[in-house]
Amino acid sequence: MRAVFTKIASIVRLFKEAVQGSEQDFTQVNINKAIFLLAIPMIVEMGMESIFAVVDIFFVSKLNDSNAVATVGYTESVLSILYSLAMGLGMGATAIIARRVGEHDKQGASTAAVQAIYLGLGVSFIISLVGTLYYKDILRLMGASEDVIINSSSYALWMFAGNYTVTLLFLINAIFRGAGNAAIAMKALMLANILNMILDPIFIFGWGPIPAFGVEGAAIATNLGRGIGVLFQLYFLLKGHSIIKIGWNNLGIKSDIILNVIKVSGGSILQFIIGSASWIFLMKLMSTFGENAVAGYTIAIRVFIFTLLPSWGLANAGATLVGQNLGAQRPDRAETSVWRAAYINAFFMAFVMILFLTIAPQILGLFTQQPEVLQYGIQALRYVSLGYIFYGYGMVVVQGLNGAGDTYTPTILNIFGFWIFQIPFAYLVVNLLGWGPKGVFIAIVLAETFMAIAGIIIFKRGKWKLMKV
Repeated sequence: MRAVFTKIASIVRLFKEAVQGSEQDFTQVNINKAIFLLAIPMIVEMGMESIFAVVDIFFVSKLNDSNAVATVGYTESVLSILYSLAMGLGMGATAIIARRVGEHDKQGASTAAVQAIYLGLGVSFIISLVGTLYYKDILRLMGASEDVIINSSSYALWMFAGNYTVTLLFLINAIFRGAGNAAIAMKALMLANILNMILDPIFIFGWGPIPAFGVEGAAIATNLGRGIGVLFQLYFLLKGHSIIKIGWNNLGIKSDIILNVIKVSGGSILQFIIGSASWIFLMKLMSTFGENAVAGYTIAIRVFIFTLLPSWGLANAGATLVGQNLGAQRPDRAETSVWRAAYINAFFMAFVMILFLTIAPQILGLFTQQPEVLQYGIQALRYVSLGYIFYGYGMVVVQGLNGAGDTYTPTILNIFGFWIFQIPFAYLVVNLLGWGPKGVFIAIVLAETFMAIAGIIIFKRGKWKLMKV
């Protein structure tokens, strides 16, 4: 019994250390400890991001307006392109910074971080300009009805105009993760999320002198919460409370480093854009079944994100360990770290799959009581969760490749998985075989499963160990 209590006390101490954050040489400490110290704050961080997604749709659904929920779905599908750019840049930044930290080149890591932020700001400016000018046309292109555009399109306007907040929040957190400062990234998202939860009902339903903005209020609250989160991140970068430090000596534009960030991030950006374009096509396909189908699908997708993003925390821990260990010339340790993280992730996702298969109506019932919307959401949740074990294992392995700087191999996987298989298959079974919405859900499961298996095979071959970034 004493041994059990000792073990529990040791885990509690490790958990406290992981959450508080401390400088560690992750190329030297025990692999299990390294995974734990990196993964816990990353899981919490991704959990916070997933709560962001669920909180917005939870409060918007209380408007009892399927058009409002559908607007969120249409807008988020388009914004997934932006998220792709931000996450792709972040993934490239993580790989480069982790490699520099593994080489004990903190100045090089800090300089690369600044150049990545410049790139992020440039991308955000373009998205903001195009989005604010053509947000209604974009919604029409996605299949939104005129009723949706007239009554709810202001949500899209706010989200496009304020995309700087989400881009920088994603990107700077990726910088912290690459440096092994996962606790700072966690705290930034925790702050942003708490503010979002407080501000969402205030701006959606009104409070005191603040009028009820409806679905538009969800966008206002999200941008405010994320914006303050970005200010928190910048405080740590400017005050020198992390491995990465922004100062006058590294504020200049370094074209060679920017080109290297673009080179390494290019594959990551393409990965996510390919995947996001596929999701846009699937949303367009779902729109042919009406706004209730889109609303049910949107709610289900938010629930998926809620469970998948924590798993990304483990995957990101694996990517950081790969980058730092390759920088320290320890490729075998990098590989072992990925396999262990993948096993843990698959086990977690199996538990979530069982949960979705058994209590999907109760989970979706928290968001809507509209019978048709509920029906579509339950169907999506149950079908897509069938591939969860493969998702869990595959995402860690693919992130391992990205962490090594091999961002183009996963890109090729995405091209085959999404564009050559998923999109044609979904179109075929929905339009020619008459499977209805379940055809979309089955296409998602099969594509993700095949890609996970292919990723595992490629990772085992080990060519990623020779990557230079």
